[in-house]
Amino acid sequence: MEDIAEFCVRYLEKKGCGYVEVRVEEKDINGLLLKNGTPELGGFDAVKGMGIRFLFDDALGFISLNDFEKERVKANLNRALRVTKSASKINENTFLSEEKAIKKTYKVKQRINFDNISGKEKLSLLKDIYKGIEDKNLIGSFLSLDNEVARKFYVNNQGAKITSEIPRANYVYYVTVGAGDKTMQRFWQYGDTKGWEAVKSWNLNKLMVEEVDALNNNLINGVEAPKGKMDLVVGPEVTGIMVHESCGHPCEADRIFGRESAQAGESFITNKMLGTNIGNKVVSIVDDPTLEGTYGHFLYDDEGVKTRRNYLYKEGVINGFLHNRETAVATGIKSNGCARASDYDKETIVRMSNTFLLKGNMKENELIKGVKKGVYMKNFMEWNIDDRRWQQKYVGCEAYLIENGKITKPVRNSTIEITTPKLWSSVDAVGNNFELHAGTCGKGEPMQGIPVTFGGPSMRLRNIRLS
Repeated sequence: MEDIAEFCVRYLEKKGCGYVEVRVEEKDINGLLLKNGTPELGGFDAVKGMGIRFLFDDALGFISLNDFEKERVKANLNRALRVTKSASKINENTFLSEEKAIKKTYKVKQRINFDNISGKEKLSLLKDIYKGIEDKNLIGSFLSLDNEVARKFYVNNQGAKITSEIPRANYVYYVTVGAGDKTMQRFWQYGDTKGWEAVKSWNLNKLMVEEVDALNNNLINGVEAPKGKMDLVVGPEVTGIMVHESCGHPCEADRIFGRESAQAGESFITNKMLGTNIGNKVVSIVDDPTLEGTYGHFLYDDEGVKTRRNYLYKEGVINGFLHNRETAVATGIKSNGCARASDYDKETIVRMSNTFLLKGNMKENELIKGVKKGVYMKNFMEWNIDDRRWQQKYVGCEAYLIENGKITKPVRNSTIEITTPKLWSSVDAVGNNFELHAGTCGKGEPMQGIPVTFGGPSMRLRNIRLS
């Protein structure tokens, strides 16, 4: 496969292409699904193919192949060239930033190899989880456990050559509890770039019991959340979704330049807003794929660029954007390594990795102690945000009333609707209880689901409206 990738580079160069890159990918995927205690789906998949991107007369071409027979590869490359040559007459030119040609091989090691864990053992784990929660007013459950190992080889005609092997474990659950005519639902995800040791570290049996107990407590004992202006303390999960939606997405440069407007949305941020205040000085948000073990971890992006920590909001100021090589050159800078594709047959686009609020120096109980009347929203049940990432809504799941600096009753349906500047300017204090949580971020057309994490510590928002 590496030989055929290098053949594609040489062949397209001879045909007059100024830039050529090839991504060869091979994925081994295993998964199980337990629905209401019954095995619903299980199996494995092996995916292999390559995505080829090239510039001809500054027109961008892309083709994906899963047939590696040389003559058929040549025929498909010629066909892609003809289409791209025709497209070049439209005069919509594409330019890519010049980047250092990296030659590197790296591998994330599995302490407990996925291959050493049988399907029977995985299914037994899911069944044990279900047994621990089935008698707790459970009226519906969806438990999914999967793992994959992705091997990639990247090469371009500028001298880059990168080989990687990345394992990921992923657990997703939906649970619904009911009491009388009331129901409450919880969805969440756990994921790490590790071997089976990740699943063991999550302690899923204990975790799920605690989750369902908290749902029942809020459902049965919860009172309606207060409405009006008050203080709000949010836990790391809520901080994370706020960071992801109202900082990470609007700082994606392809949205800012309109590249994504017809596919996944736009951004209220413009290129001229760098250096503009967006929030309180305690707000610093970064995107950092270099963090080992995290679900969004990788060291080189899908354009062969080395990754790094990128400050998006720094001390309340819009500091930088997430770039690929195309948006970087449009801004007159180098790429900061944010180009990713979910699969070999998808184009690379600007994506987040691990996006989080930097921690402060206060304990969570100190944040709560400073609230006379308000709500503590530990996690959330629902969220939505508009296409420009300006107006958003968050509905609490496990949440509690704060009275005179103490948590008292559980509350139901605590809801905030707020704009992005109002959200971040309302944050007056940030905790030191840092957490990262896994997610699958959707973007693009066709939709690409990418592994990410989001999070940070708890934070306190002053005088905001709950509805």
